[in-house]
Amino acid sequence: MNIRRMLFIVIPMLFIMNNAVAYFIFESGRTVQQSYNVMLDRVLLYKQIAGQTQGNLRALNVYLMDRTENSHKAYISQRDELNHLRESLSAQGTTIPTTDLTVRSYRNMIDTFIGQEAGVIEALNSQGSLAYAAFYEEAEQTAAFIQAEGHHLIDLELSYYQPFYRQILIQTEVMNHWGVAIFILNTLISVLFAYWISLGITRPIKQLALTAQQISDGNLQAPPPQISEHNEFGMLSKAFGRMQDNLKELIMKEKESLEKDKLVKELELEVLQNQINPHFLFNSLNVISKLALLEGAEKTSDLTVSMSNLLRYNLRKLDRPVTLRDEVEHAKEYFTIQQARFRDRIQFVTDIDESGLDVYVPMLTLQPILENVFVHGIEGMEEGAEIKLVIACGPDEVRVAISDNGIGMSEEVRESLLHFESEPLLGQEKGQSTGLGTRNVFRRLELFYGRKNLVDIHSEPGQGTTVLIRIPASGKEDGDVSPTDRR
Repeated sequence: MNIRRMLFIVIPMLFIMNNAVAYFIFESGRTVQQSYNVMLDRVLLYKQIAGQTQGNLRALNVYLMDRTENSHKAYISQRDELNHLRESLSAQGTTIPTTDLTVRSYRNMIDTFIGQEAGVIEALNSQGSLAYAAFYEEAEQTAAFIQAEGHHLIDLELSYYQPFYRQILIQTEVMNHWGVAIFILNTLISVLFAYWISLGITRPIKQLALTAQQISDGNLQAPPPQISEHNEFGMLSKAFGRMQDNLKELIMKEKESLEKDKLVKELELEVLQNQINPHFLFNSLNVISKLALLEGAEKTSDLTVSMSNLLRYNLRKLDRPVTLRDEVEHAKEYFTIQQARFRDRIQFVTDIDESGLDVYVPMLTLQPILENVFVHGIEGMEEGAEIKLVIACGPDEVRVAISDNGIGMSEEVRESLLHFESEPLLGQEKGQSTGLGTRNVFRRLELFYGRKNLVDIHSEPGQGTTVLIRIPASGKEDGDVSPTDRR
């Protein structure tokens, strides 16, 4: 669950719990208040009716005394108010089953009182001056009954609601306790949720900060923090791991580039040992070649020219790539010089697909391998030695195979040449090698193309050796050459 969704769930849930507690407390108080208001309204209504009955008698008495229009209006107003109170009592009803008959009797007494007052007025207008006294006395008695019955109803209401209110108060107290408990529980849950959320935020940040500190201290092998991918920090940790892998890959590439530069500089240093006044050396070789030609030694002249071309090629900048065609021509020049030494003991056979000669390769790729063939493969053979160069063009690669029928090599030596990261097992005698070495060639090929497993060796003791080089077809254009090899 991501942090945003977590907050959207936790915060509304806490808000709903708080509102629920407040609602229960409010509803309990509202119920008590409503019950209290209903009871209080009836009690007040009983008291108002009793008081209004006495007010009616006083207004009627005033009218009987002075019989003026104003006193009559005052009496009528008091009578209307009593009728209004009586209608309110009828509309309100009763919630106490045992007082239903008493309330009906109470309403009937009010009606009787109103009728008796009407009888007083009628007797005053139609009979003798003292004829209304009997009606007035009955009205007074009825008013006394109404007041007494009102007090009785008030006592009944209070007696009926007393246990009910006591129960409501007990329930209210219980609700208050529940409210306090829920409030405390809600507070604890809020604190736990806050701690949980903060822990879910701060812990991944600390883990990422610790890993970043280890990487800044140079420990690129520090494992990235293990964080669930269901939230933003999991995605950040995953991106952090990819960034760490990219950083290690970048450092590895930079290391390989530096190693490539180091190899090139070492080769240049070795070649520079032969660069003692190269123009003088070339001019001298040309003079020797022309002199041999004038004396009729054409083979000596050709050998001198081949030697001059070989030296000129070796003195080129080693960090610039060349085409495979240039390497093949250079290999032929090298074989011409070696054949002057071995004469008919050796044959050089080529089978070359011309369409595969435009790929770019590191300079001095073929000569060190041929040199290794002469030094370690066929030097001890008295006759029948053969070196074969085969170049075949495929859809994705150009295959270069250099094979001989020499003494071959053991599996231990073969593995040592292929795994050039380890220390070499072959010793080289002074004067038998140019110093470039096949291991150096294999390493430069790997760095040049940025790929491994480009070279394979098939050999058995006494069965000859075949070195197979697979050149990616993407290297047919100069644009595919790494910037380091173009300088």
